[in-house]
Amino acid sequence: MAYNYHTYPVSPRRITHRQAYAVLHSNQKAVFLDVRSRQEYNTGHIPGALLLPDSLIETQANRLLHDKSATIIVYCKSGGRSKTASSTLVAMGYTNVYNLGGIDSWPYERE
Repeated sequence: MAYNYHTYPVSPRRITHRQAYAVLHSNQKAVFLDVRSRQEYNTGHIPGALLLPDSLIETQANRLLHDKSATIIVYCKSGGRSKTASSTLVAMGYTNVYNLGGIDSWPYERE
């Protein structure tokens, strides 16, 4: 099923790197979702991040992200893919989605 995220009035919220870092260290239930490719993920990612390439969001999100009310923080390399992926998640019924943007400007530790 293709989701047309442009028709949904609710959009993902933005979150700053500082806010996301605080969530990373205080909310063990938050999901950091890396929507880059496996190769990009392997070069370094936010500690504990789940890999789900943006091309697989529509087909795999329901299988990997069971709780539609969980805090999900989405990021990619520079922000374009995370914007689209987070909007798609909202269109799929996820209610607590944040768009972090790109990991390129993430000033904190990486795995």
